[in-house]
Amino acid sequence: MVHRDERWKESGNYDSLLVLTHFKGHTMGGFGGSNKNIGIGCADGRIGKGMIHTVKGSDNLWSIAEEKLMERITESTKSVVDHFGENIVFINILRNMSVDCDCAGVGAAPVVTPNIGIVASTDILAADQASVDLVYALKDSDHKDLVERIETRHGLRQLSYMKEMHMGNDRYHLINIDEDDKEILPADAVKNVKAFQK
Repeated sequence: MVHRDERWKESGNYDSLLVLTHFKGHTMGGFGGSNKNIGIGCADGRIGKGMIHTVKGSDNLWSIAEEKLMERITESTKSVVDHFGENIVFINILRNMSVDCDCAGVGAAPVVTPNIGIVASTDILAADQASVDLVYALKDSDHKDLVERIETRHGLRQLSYMKEMHMGNDRYHLINIDEDDKEILPADAVKNVKAFQK
């Protein structure tokens, strides 16, 4: 889990990191997976987040968007991933996926995407790529809002830039631990999901 207290600033205090992420849409990032969770969540509130979101010298704290924002988030994440090396695990929980971030609180758009499950990996790109692939594997009527949010915010740039930065592999094996570690495709994983109900 991303730790937000003062000790995080002293990264030498930690020799491993468990990244527990509620996968969902995001107002600016398109989607919030492990990459966004680390890139924004581990950035210092005053300086780091400002460097990611803001054009230097601008009074507009949200002056960077779209692909440049995805790249800055990913660069921030890379520093953390490089620091921990092999001592980091990524878990994305694909449940209650609104098109908005959890930070929107009660103002978030209602959840309409079905619950899918949990993705875990020691490879951040594989974890986020599999999560996105699972969403895209849903029926159009079930993923329409979330896919629209991802694409209109250029969120897929997070994945392509992680690949360019050599942060992981976008080719993965999806293993179902509930079925004796059987390898499955994203379409197999979502074929029996039920439409989201409040």
